[in-house]
Amino acid sequence: MSTHQQLLYHIIFSTKNRYRWLTDGFRESVFAYMAGTAKELNGFALKVGGFYDHAHLLVRIPAKIAVADFVGKLKSSTSKHINESSGLIKKFGWQDGYGAFSVSVSAKDAVIAYIEKQMEHHKAQSFEDEYLAMLAKHEVDYDEKYVFD
Repeated sequence: MSTHQQLLYHIIFSTKNRYRWLTDGFRESVFAYMAGTAKELNGFALKVGGFYDHAHLLVRIPAKIAVADFVGKLKSSTSKHINESSGLIKKFGWQDGYGAFSVSVSAKDAVIAYIEKQMEHHKAQSFEDEYLAMLAKHEVDYDEKYVFD
């Protein structure tokens, strides 16, 4: 019998120190680059979005690829691309950590809608509050000293 899988992850990470590098226009090109990078890593981005200081991705990652490896390569490739092509004065970087939450196929559309509404969502809630709420929702234990590295 062959192997079948459908592994979806909602991945979230911020810019280094939550600096608002992802300005209008630029943000969309970064997210498009991330989607292409996900494909190069043998994954598939169903949706990429976010706000001025962070990114959300709903991605399909093959079981043979560790989530940590996938996210590390995605962040590394994206920051390298930004630093080489954007003309930013300061060096762009992502936070060291990330959040990765499994998503059932039945919740896929709700997560896509959530990512699509990030600009509206953050008129009322900070990234920090959003992220802590996500950790609580998914019952993730964490040390407050290291959440926002």
